[in-house]
Amino acid sequence: VIPVLVMACNRPSVNLIINRLLLLRPSLNFPVIVSQDCSSQPTTDVIKSFGDKIVFMQQPDLSDFKLPQRQDHMQGYYKIARHYRWALNQVFRKFKYKSVIIVEDDLEISDDFFEFFSASYIILKSDPTLWCVSAWNDNGKDGLVDEDGGDLLYRTDFFPGLGWMMTADVWSELEPKWPITFWDDWMRNPEQRKGRACIRPEVPRTSTFGKIGVSKGQYFDKHLKYIKHFKKFVRFTELDLSYLLKENYDGLFTGQVYSSHLINFNDLDDVASLAKQASCRIEYNDEKEFIVIAKKLSIMDDFKSNIPRMSYLGIVSVVYHKVRIFVCPRQPTVNLSTPPSLS
Repeated sequence: VIPVLVMACNRPSVNLIINRLLLLRPSLNFPVIVSQDCSSQPTTDVIKSFGDKIVFMQQPDLSDFKLPQRQDHMQGYYKIARHYRWALNQVFRKFKYKSVIIVEDDLEISDDFFEFFSASYIILKSDPTLWCVSAWNDNGKDGLVDEDGGDLLYRTDFFPGLGWMMTADVWSELEPKWPITFWDDWMRNPEQRKGRACIRPEVPRTSTFGKIGVSKGQYFDKHLKYIKHFKKFVRFTELDLSYLLKENYDGLFTGQVYSSHLINFNDLDDVASLAKQASCRIEYNDEKEFIVIAKKLSIMDDFKSNIPRMSYLGIVSVVYHKVRIFVCPRQPTVNLSTPPSLS
């Protein structure tokens, strides 16, 4: 049994994700738990309308945080972290579940959402070097992913969030030190990650319509609204996903990357030559070089705790003019925390 925890606040449109979950779940082995923060009666009424099809719970502490005046606009981020801690404690401590899939109230999900998590759960449980599964790809925009590669999954050192699964064991580790704000960036710190990776798809299984929220829509307009979720169906439970185990994956993945055709930055303008290659790699020395390449490829260029978004071993896989491009460190063991200066 793997519950789906829906994190709700003040969006009456939460009915959209609840309806999709109830429609798509293959069995009652995926109970839907809706946890509401905020005092929004219209949202509460919508959630209660589902009756006993779901479990409904409300976070009891709706008080404001005592913040310096210049930080008061950050209240929302503090309340979100508090809500996550409370809701996850209910799932793992009160209801005693062994794992959970977490979605926000502004997500849309693919038809094979449950198939993806059912299959990847087996890998998550069997590999201690993994600590989460995410349905998200920050570079999952039209033209940047292989639309025919819906069955392709990766390991990533970056915590993606936005539709993700973790186990009770991981929560037992995180809960005592859970942060008071910005919980997702906190998850990306080395002290929490401990060298572990997540599984993520080539083509996202979630997308978001949540322009109105604590971030005031800035990130949504620049980035999130362009992420498209998968529109077909992959029967992941019928596939052999053992390639995702670290003992199998690292050698295969780095071998594929570093045996691909080497190009330089200027070669990215020669689309005709690129098209002749099955895959290419472009190498970087440091964070500064990576950012220049990322901007050219229209992929996310930021680092969190010295890790590029969606990367594994410093490698980001992306499609550029229908050619697979690996953006990778010049040396597989490049130390991103102390980047050399560009000459």
